Amino acid sequence: MAMVSMSFSLPNLNLRRVNRYSGMALASVNKETSTTVGVRVTEGEGNLPKVVLTSPHGSEAEIYLFGGCLTSWKVPNGKDLLFVRPDAVFNKKKPISGGVPHCFPQFGPGAIQQHGFARNLDWSVVDSDNADGNPVVTLLLKDGPYSRSMWDFGFQALYKVILNSKSISTELTITNTDNKPFSFTSALHTYFSASVTGASVKGLKGCKTLDKELDPTNPVEGKEERDVVIFPGFVDRVYLDAPSELQLDNGLGDVITIKNTNWSDTVLWNPHLQMEACYKDFVCVENAQIGNVQLEPQQSWTAKQHLSID
Repeated sequence: MAMVSMSFSLPNLNLRRVNRYSGMALASVNKETSTTVGVRVTEGEGNLPKVVLTSPHGSEAEIYLFGGCLTSWKVPNGKDLLFVRPDAVFNKKKPISGGVPHCFPQFGPGAIQQHGFARNLDWSVVDSDNADGNPVVTLLLKDGPYSRSMWDFGFQALYKVILNSKSISTELTITNTDNKPFSFTSALHTYFSASVTGASVKGLKGCKTLDKELDPTNPVEGKEERDVVIFPGFVDRVYLDAPSELQLDNGLGDVITIKNTNWSDTVLWNPHLQMEACYKDFVCVENAQIGNVQLEPQQSWTAKQHLSID
């Protein structure tokens, strides 16, 4: 696949604020810590620290520092629109299975471990804010001995999450802090609560597809001809150069608008009988960057996702 080169200027980071909050990334939380109205760090499953965002409108989100994983997005009626698998473990022995895991610096299989290492490292809180009642938190991940053992580059990943009354937005910025260039691929492996037999996605008609159903290592190229894409069985399909807005009907009474900026591709996934205990209860609609992003030293790449309901 052709390399995609994207370059952006280095963001002007407030290092004083980064240093101030970085101590919040603890292995355990002895008591609840509040940094900003609507933003608090508390103890989650397996005694792992998590950030809880609370909107005055009644919406709520949870992000585990392990993996920087958004595991819950509850809208004002109390319904959680994300899905965490029943086999998910919260012991740091494997990534959290569900929610919105990070795939970085590799999406899928490749030279290093499946989906990279960002989903099984501790991120830290570097900033929090409240803008007109909307809580905001920014997490940080930097290179260390574990990441360098498989991918020997200096980098910085900033992940901003903004909760509104009926939406949640994320902004991921990857910066090359090394003195040599590197390339990467990435994705947000988003699990949505769904009734798989009733779920559907609109907006993908006309996209070039890479279908991994028969052989993940040798996907079949095609073109999406359907106005509405459903999940009739095992689905593992990449949509290249996907549009910036899609609609997911989760089959449970909700239509979720999925908007993105600079995520070039979309992935639909449902494991069907490979995950018999829970495949009927979720679908994955993933914003992804399948082609390589090339960053020179001090350059950055930013991609945004915006999930909303009416």
